[in-house]
Amino acid sequence: MKRSVLVCAFWIAMGGVAVVGQSAQAEYYVAGQLGVNFADRLKDIQGTGSLVTVPSRFENFDLKNAVLYGAKLGFFPGNGPMGMELDVFNSQPNIKQMGDIPGIHLRVTNVGLNLMLRYPGQTFQPYVGFGGAALIGHISKTVDVQSDTDVGFGVNLLAGIRAFVTPYMAVFTEYKYTRGTLTFTEAFGSTGGFSGDYQAQQVVFGVSYHF
Repeated sequence: MKRSVLVCAFWIAMGGVAVVGQSAQAEYYVAGQLGVNFADRLKDIQGTGSLVTVPSRFENFDLKNAVLYGAKLGFFPGNGPMGMELDVFNSQPNIKQMGDIPGIHLRVTNVGLNLMLRYPGQTFQPYVGFGGAALIGHISKTVDVQSDTDVGFGVNLLAGIRAFVTPYMAVFTEYKYTRGTLTFTEAFGSTGGFSGDYQAQQVVFGVSYHF
């Protein structure tokens, strides 16, 4: 009986050591990023609420290009080629003025969780990734619309390359593509709102710290 207990305790301890060892070998990193959001038009505009059957006056809403900023948190188990990354970035691709209708301030925050695949080189690390995202859209109040916030679902694709300047610090450049739907159900108060397909391409530069 005592021998069985000792054997179980031994294997539990060995398992704990293995888990700690794997955790110690894992690579974590944090990063800051800055770039440009090249937003496409907000397409396939549809009414919501009581406006759902009303034909849209505009097929598309033109969006402005905007500065992008954000942060990343990454994890590669076993310091290997596959990992996960939390990628959060914010931009303000405002809706442009449409004829006599003034523009609308639009802010989009992308909170993405991506599966990453990289070449784990010592100095240069090219990588790709894809995943889902929560797109948090917010429009500000104007003469024609009410302030409204929406959380929709989107997808992210990305590719980039990282270059280590020290064993723990690297610089990177990255291309991203985002697609999803933004819906503002209270844009026109109790009358309803609108929804549209959102697409954007981003080019960013950043610095990461690895530990």
